[in-house]
Amino acid sequence: MSIAEMFSDFVGNLAISNAETISTRYGELTSALNNRFRDTESKTANTVQVGSFGRKTGINGISDLDMLYIMPKSKWDDYKAGKQLHLLQDAKDAILKRYPTTKVKVDRLVVTVTYTNFHVEVQPVFEQDDQGYLYPDTKNGGSWKTTKPREEMTAVADMDAQKNANLRPLCKMARAWKNKHGVGMGGLLLDTLAYNFLESTSDFDTKSFLYYDWMSRDFFKYLSELPEQGEYAAPGSRQRVRVKKKFKSKAKKAHKLCLEAIEAENQKNVNDKWKKVYGRPFPAAKAVAEAAVAKSFAQSWDNTEEFIEDKFPVDIRESMRLDCEVKQNGFRELFLLDMLAKMIPLMTSMSLRFEVKEISAAKPYDIYWKVLNRGNTARKKNCIRGQITKDEGAMQKTETTNFRGDHIVECYCVKDGVVVAKDRIHVPIVAGQSEDD
Repeated sequence: MSIAEMFSDFVGNLAISNAETISTRYGELTSALNNRFRDTESKTANTVQVGSFGRKTGINGISDLDMLYIMPKSKWDDYKAGKQLHLLQDAKDAILKRYPTTKVKVDRLVVTVTYTNFHVEVQPVFEQDDQGYLYPDTKNGGSWKTTKPREEMTAVADMDAQKNANLRPLCKMARAWKNKHGVGMGGLLLDTLAYNFLESTSDFDTKSFLYYDWMSRDFFKYLSELPEQGEYAAPGSRQRVRVKKKFKSKAKKAHKLCLEAIEAENQKNVNDKWKKVYGRPFPAAKAVAEAAVAKSFAQSWDNTEEFIEDKFPVDIRESMRLDCEVKQNGFRELFLLDMLAKMIPLMTSMSLRFEVKEISAAKPYDIYWKVLNRGNTARKKNCIRGQITKDEGAMQKTETTNFRGDHIVECYCVKDGVVVAKDRIHVPIVAGQSEDD
């Protein structure tokens, strides 16, 4: 499989599988609001699909959708003077009247409508002569603010055309990376950074999938070298896009993984190298996939590993941090990350307590754990594990270092049926005195 074929298939795998369902929901919400404010049933008039779905940069698993409903100008006098909350409540009531069993709530700026696996943030707005929109902000008694999503969508579309249709695929690939590595970044920030990167170089103006390995390498290098700053200006609108969590260290790691994958070109493991950057959506090598199927019939160990992507959509937009406390009789307590940084070996017969130390998502949410044993010893013992289990409420998990090898502990935050944050700790265990292999 050539580089071009790999990345073409990869981008294809990122396509939104439930786009028709999303469009149907947009239409239903539009019809409910048109019925309330205009006495019509249109499912398409007076609405703008915005966010990554509108910019055409979203990927499969997208869960955070945005929609503007353009209010009749004749209604401005009804809401202009301190009635921002009233407008949002009227929009909520219109949706509930049509769909009384749907979960609908008023937030500070929007009406949030929650469905299975995704939610839509509906923002009633008043259109201005410059194609900007006034939207309600209910904080501190209420005010009106301006948004210009059409300028953002136009800027992304124009840059995509100028860069040989490479911007939108890069935005999608960046989303796969942040979902794989638990990078808490919003969609508009990712699109802004991808836009700025391609604007800064002409190297890919006439290139396509054959050069997406180099484009990946250069993009993550670009991210890793950006100066620390708290916000960026969005394409077109120049609205301020906040950086919620630093991303440079994970971008630096991704750049290193890209270099290793490029070095492995024409080798059997090149697809696996790219999977380390982008995760499961990146295609497996055909020969490797066929060999894996054949091997599964002959192997003497049970492949019990589960994948969170098979249970929930993954749309990382929050951050999470794990830590691990290490205990053993006769030894003082240490933290695993400190031990690894100081190159202190992790022996067998130690107790490990994994804990969620930080999480930016607002409650309620559910926590899930995955413990995966890798290597020959795990297979010989038929103990690779890898099942995904729900946390019992303590946001902790205790394990024991039973045998040597590479072990992975992952933790997922699931909110409204979507994985919104994740983190992992690599646990390398060396042989202890009682180890027999």
